[in-house]
Amino acid sequence: MTVEYIRYRLPEERTAEFEAAYARAAGFLARAPQCAGYELSRCTEEPAVYILRITWTSPEDHLRGFRGGDLFPGFLAEIRPYVEAIEEMRHYEPTKVRGSGGSVPTLYEWAGGDAAFERLTASFYDRVKADDVVGPLFAQMDPAHPRHVAMWLAEVFGGPARYTSERGGYPSMLGHHLNKAITEPQRRRWVNLLLDAADEVGLPDDPEFRAAFLGYIEWGTRLALANSQPGAEPVRKAPVPHWGWGVAPPYLG
Repeated sequence: MTVEYIRYRLPEERTAEFEAAYARAAGFLARAPQCAGYELSRCTEEPAVYILRITWTSPEDHLRGFRGGDLFPGFLAEIRPYVEAIEEMRHYEPTKVRGSGGSVPTLYEWAGGDAAFERLTASFYDRVKADDVVGPLFAQMDPAHPRHVAMWLAEVFGGPARYTSERGGYPSMLGHHLNKAITEPQRRRWVNLLLDAADEVGLPDDPEFRAAFLGYIEWGTRLALANSQPGAEPVRKAPVPHWGWGVAPPYLG
């Protein structure tokens, strides 16, 4: 990914028409397969200054793909009257310095921290052991397994990175699934039992949390199913996924 920043400076009498033009131009960006996102911001201290931020899949995709494609003429027609107002237009590469501020709680904090995930996995694996569909997969389960899965979930949802530091991170979790030949009925039962356990132990049931929670559970179990098949060749070295409030992709940081 690359981020293009364009800084404009406009007289007050042109700002309304400028914003209207970019609202129309945005329709071409929204249809461009090379564009991952865009945002037009206006400076609070200097209202004459605007910053347009466009995330492109690569500089080449922007300069050759978008500009050489059939969407660019329509986009350019909308913004052409403001080209002379550009003060800067450059591409920037994101660094590893990124994250979320403290104003938005992590899913880990919203759920209730370590204690909540430990209650969840204890209830869940009690259900698993008694289940005739998914239970056989856990017939030889280590008694500490529920606590280890709680550590994994806590880290995934923004808590301490204890699964990475104490349990070996993603490669260790992957090893639990290799060659297990998990079936789709088993995956689906796993999901249903976990959601039942979430209700039983009182995990937050607001739609925002449950949507994000289930998003990871669906993603993770489908990946586990694929990785578990005989002959599968999964990526063996990756970070523990970090999951947020509708954030994608999951492998960030």
